[in-house]
Amino acid sequence: MIWLDDRLVPESEASVSYSDRGYYFGDGIYEVFRVYGGHLYEADAHYDRLERSAREIGLGLPYARTEIDDILRLLLEREHVQNGTVYMQVTRGVAPRSHPFPADAKPVMLAYCSDAARPIHMMQTGISAVTRPDIRWLRCDLKTLNLLGSVLAKQEAADQGAGDVILHRDGIVTECSASNLMIVKDGAVLTHPADHLILHGITRAVVLRLAGEQGIHARERAFTLEELRAADEAFLTGTTMEIVPIVQIDGLPVGVGEPGPVTRRLQQSFEATIPS
Repeated sequence: MIWLDDRLVPESEASVSYSDRGYYFGDGIYEVFRVYGGHLYEADAHYDRLERSAREIGLGLPYARTEIDDILRLLLEREHVQNGTVYMQVTRGVAPRSHPFPADAKPVMLAYCSDAARPIHMMQTGISAVTRPDIRWLRCDLKTLNLLGSVLAKQEAADQGAGDVILHRDGIVTECSASNLMIVKDGAVLTHPADHLILHGITRAVVLRLAGEQGIHARERAFTLEELRAADEAFLTGTTMEIVPIVQIDGLPVGVGEPGPVTRRLQQSFEATIPS
């Protein structure tokens, strides 16, 4: 079942108008929630980010937070998803194609859930990455439907046989194609500040909180490609990826070329936050 507009419908009956602004402008926002044990993980943080994204692009949400929460939980119950994801998006709605906001369009909400296993193998062994210039727009803090830059980056990683791309702007490292990036040097964690150049990741925030609880020094500071290449450890964080070590960058090993001790500690701490 899929929630579309204002009701639950079978997937076979779910259709979106060709004149929906999300289709031809990418005029909308989205969130992806992790589901553990049938429960939404860090739901309030996701709702906070959803509401912020809506405000920043002048989009009125069709439902209050509590109503959205009821809809998503109804989907989980109907689909019997225990471990997976819930995807939801809101577009500005159906209107004749014109760039200015339409005066009378009604926002359209779509939501569905899927089974999704945790990426255990990648978390244990790590992945490789390549570095590329960050050519996306300058409001990466908003979780909008305009993802072509990230799609192209992810495809370039795939073409290179790598697990992901690490993006940089004039040598300053920002994040990965669809996740945040952290490095470790001399036992301390470093990550780009949560400004307009990166997404304010939910898992990123959890990891920074856990680092503090574990007595691991963590700092939000921009760092260079040179610092990245000199790092002892590197890992990405994301809703579906959790904490995945990066063990090779541009064909060269990160540290000793295997997941490091700080990454492992944070993985163990994150595991403890997952409801059984």
